[in-house]
Amino acid sequence: MNADHSRAGFARSETEELLAAPVDWDLSPSRHLHQKDILMQQIDRDHHSLGETSPAPRRRLPRLALMVPATSLALAGALVVTFSGSDHTSAPTAKPPVSSPARVTNASVTLARIADAAMKTDTTPVKEDQFVYIRRLARENKGTFGGPVVLGAAHKEERWMSQKPGPVTTTGWLRSSGKDAVMPGQLGPITTSPAQPGLWYPTYTWLASLPTDPDALLKLLYTQTRVEKGDSKDEAVFGTVGELLSSVIMPPATASALYKAAAKIPGITWIPDATDAAGRHGIGITRRDTRSATRSVLIFNKDTLAYAGSQAYLISHKANARGTTDDVLFGIDAVMERGVVDRQGEVPATTAS
Repeated sequence: MNADHSRAGFARSETEELLAAPVDWDLSPSRHLHQKDILMQQIDRDHHSLGETSPAPRRRLPRLALMVPATSLALAGALVVTFSGSDHTSAPTAKPPVSSPARVTNASVTLARIADAAMKTDTTPVKEDQFVYIRRLARENKGTFGGPVVLGAAHKEERWMSQKPGPVTTTGWLRSSGKDAVMPGQLGPITTSPAQPGLWYPTYTWLASLPTDPDALLKLLYTQTRVEKGDSKDEAVFGTVGELLSSVIMPPATASALYKAAAKIPGITWIPDATDAAGRHGIGITRRDTRSATRSVLIFNKDTLAYAGSQAYLISHKANARGTTDDVLFGIDAVMERGVVDRQGEVPATTAS
C-alpha cells in the first residue's frame, strides 16, 4: 500500500455511512473481502484520529479463491508484510514446489482426470429464481500492517448468489461468523449495476452458454479477465479459474472444459499433497507468479477429484538457515458445501437436518 493510502481516514460519520450501505459490486463476489478490508482499516484510523483505544490495525489480505482476480490488491499489502515464522501465531511456511517437467506433466494429467470426473457429475440445473449456496471455512491474515503474517482463526462464510439478471439489483448475500471474521453475523447484500451475467456475475445459465471446446474457452477467459496492475495475464486467468471453482455450481460440460483449459495455462505445476482450511489433504495444482510475488494453489479431493479449497502464498526470495527459500501462507480456505435454495438465508436440507 502506498503512502497516499496510509494517511488519516474517514471521519466517524462517513465510516458509519459505509457500514450502513450495501456492498456495490461491479466486480466478482471475491472482491467483497477487499471492501471489508478497506472498511476495517478506515474504522481503525477513525479510532486513532479520535484518540480512542483500539486493537492494533488488522491488515487482511484477500484469500486466493476469493482474492483473485484482484491479486494486485493482495500484493499492495503484501509488499510491506514481513516474512516471519518465528512464533506459533505466524503463518506456516512451505517449501516452494520444485517445478520440473514431470510435475508440469502431472498437472496436465491430473487436470485431465479431474475433467473426466467432472463430466460424470450429476448436476441439476439452477433456475433463475433460485440461489446458489456456498459454505466455506477461511483463514486470513490479521497481522498488523507492515508486520509479520499472522493467520486468524478459521471462520465460516456463507454466500447466497442470485441467478436472476437485471438492472440495479441484489445479486447475492454474504454472512461471516466465528472468531476473526470481519463484521461477524451480519447478512450483507451484494449489489451490482447492471447485473448482467458474465465472469463478474457467473450465473448457471451463463456458464451453460460458454464454449465447451477448451481452446475456445481459454481464449474467452484471456479476453474477458481483467488484469490488475502488477499481475501477469496468466496469473489473472488462473485466478479466474479458481474464483469460478470456489463460488458457483457449474454444468458438467462447462466444468470439464474449464479444467482442460486450465491445463493449458503456462506455469502450472502439480503438488502431490496440499491441505485446505478444514485440514483435508488433497492434490494441488499451483502456479508461482514472480511478477505479483504470489503463489496460488487449487486443491482437489484425492478420491473424488472434486474441488476442495485453495491456498495463497507470498513468495519469499530470502534464504533461510537451510539455504532455501520459504513461501509464506497468507490465506487458506475450504469449500464445505454447495447447494441450491429458493431464498437467501436458507440452507440446503442436508445442512438443516
